[in-house]
Amino acid sequence: MTAAESATETETDPPTAELDAPYRGLAPTAAADFNRDGFAHLSGVLSPETIARFEPVVTAEVIRLNTQHQPLSERDTYGKAFLQVSNIWRQNETVKQLVFSRRLAGIAAALLGVHAVRIYHDQALYKEPGGGITPWHADQYYWPLSSDRCATIWLPLQETPVDMGPLAFARGSHNLSYGRDLPISDESERRLKQAVAEQRFEDVVEPYALGDASFHRGWTFHHAGPNRGSVPRRVMTVIYMDADIRLAEPTNENQVNDRAWMPGTVIGQVPDSALNPVLFA
Repeated sequence: MTAAESATETETDPPTAELDAPYRGLAPTAAADFNRDGFAHLSGVLSPETIARFEPVVTAEVIRLNTQHQPLSERDTYGKAFLQVSNIWRQNETVKQLVFSRRLAGIAAALLGVHAVRIYHDQALYKEPGGGITPWHADQYYWPLSSDRCATIWLPLQETPVDMGPLAFARGSHNLSYGRDLPISDESERRLKQAVAEQRFEDVVEPYALGDASFHRGWTFHHAGPNRGSVPRRVMTVIYMDADIRLAEPTNENQVNDRAWMPGTVIGQVPDSALNPVLFA
């Protein structure tokens, strides 16, 4: 079987069947812990077999769709952090199976304490060997949404030791209003690193075993170290939002641009379910 044929498969097999099976690893206090900490690092979210099924397809799509071709030495801090490809689910039916996983969406809904979640968009984030830091930032700076009932899954597609730059979180930082006006940048790295230290938030830096995943809230400050390994740090992310969330008035130019992820939605309206589908209800 060729890679192209593998990438277009849609039949059900054990790895894809796992995507819709409930995850049994959440503790009874998981939602309360998530509300307190602003993130959750979970073990065994997907099996190694399932990761092996999807990693080559996601990687092939990142190679095909990537538009960043400058050498690392010629990029700014943001450009050195990772290669970024979004909404792959609209390009590839196999990737869509992973992004639309009811297991993953169900975890997000349970952690957020909402009855249903819909997709905002997906992103593959590939930190190349020699790639730099991901500066401290909070994702929701970019999102013109009416509430903070949003969460992102960070799903590594390989074992991710600390020297590859796993995602790290400032525990409890989603309750801090300072720094919410900062896009990801050298400035956000400097100012938020200082704020995290001054507020004595724990900087939780942990390796990820194969099949681990983390979820974090939109206002949780997070960052990642450089990739000192010899292979890319390959990660798939999906941003989930409360199914009842509405488009809010943008507060910065980045939020104006981010309206593109909810095409046709007007301010005050729930996103179109055809374009931002409900994944778990």
